[in-house]
Amino acid sequence: MTLFDGIVSRTIETPRLAVNILERTEDDPTTPADRTVVFVHGNVSSALFWQEIMQDLPSDLRVIAIDLRGFGGTENLPVDATRGVRDFSDDVFATMEALGIPTAHFVGWSMGGGVVMQYAIDHPALSLTLQAPVSPYGFGGTRRDGSRLTDDDAGTGGGGGNPDFVERLNAGDTSDEAQTSPRSVFRSGYVAPGYSSENEDIWVASMLTTSTASGNYPGDGVPSDNWPGFAAGSVGVLNTMAPKYFNTSSIVEIEPKPPILWVHGTADAIVSDASFYDLNHLGALGIIPGWPGEDVAPAQQMVSQTRDVLEAYAAAGGHVEELSLEGVGHSPHLERPVEFRHALLQVIGYIGQPPTSLPATETIILRSAD
Repeated sequence: MTLFDGIVSRTIETPRLAVNILERTEDDPTTPADRTVVFVHGNVSSALFWQEIMQDLPSDLRVIAIDLRGFGGTENLPVDATRGVRDFSDDVFATMEALGIPTAHFVGWSMGGGVVMQYAIDHPALSLTLQAPVSPYGFGGTRRDGSRLTDDDAGTGGGGGNPDFVERLNAGDTSDEAQTSPRSVFRSGYVAPGYSSENEDIWVASMLTTSTASGNYPGDGVPSDNWPGFAAGSVGVLNTMAPKYFNTSSIVEIEPKPPILWVHGTADAIVSDASFYDLNHLGALGIIPGWPGEDVAPAQQMVSQTRDVLEAYAAAGGHVEELSLEGVGHSPHLERPVEFRHALLQVIGYIGQPPTSLPATETIILRSAD
């Protein structure tokens, strides 16, 4: 029983693959595009994570959450990481075409933030809401300006997947007996300390839909002469965000520029300037031995990189709003749903002044109460 009241799932047949989506039972399929919101989940999760916010949005919106390939109920086709996240974003586009939706407001979480940025580079979007998004320069292995630390992206990609975590995903482990169990990872990585929910079993069930088949999560790795001894492979989920394959900084150049809302928490353990999932940061802390030092393997400044690119987007004529939530982890829509909902409704123009009426180069920094 993983579906909330008023939420249904169905399979959409596309020329690329069969895609599972979640919808609200009372939504009108003829709702215009400017009142349609499409949610894209992140890594090791599925559309199930969006159900609370789906329930809470106004009834005259059409709300859809898509399972990416290898997650939820969507087909487990292999992911060609050499295309970055384009396998995912092209799947989303194929789903939109199958549904007869020309464009929409897109919400992307974590890796899904990268997916919707890539989507907006390739296809029209009405707005983007980026929740704790992967840096525009990928995950790991880059300096502040996005330049790559090594030619092979050492320390990034599928080789960094924790084997015990992968084994527990494959076994359907719902316990909290180990730090590497999905439930423990949810508590330590997805949310900040102090968060609790009666729906935690559903969030864990969502994580357990992750396919660990070849070509899905985590992906392959290759040996490297650079520390820590492995580099990104060419297939699978984690490799899609290796910097040699993933770079969405060209979003600055798109026209027209949809308004962007960037939502993130100051206590995010995953996407951070000091991420506990960045092997270079762990090396600096002495957790991974042999770290070659700051000059060779600095931690990736993920949040600063995102801010730099979004500031450039604003300077180029786009509209950007930042909602920084004190003490919140990787899941603002779960941890601070009221503020997340309000900011989302603003950026899609449902409440308040529509973003297009504001000065094109203005960047508004929103700060919530502590």
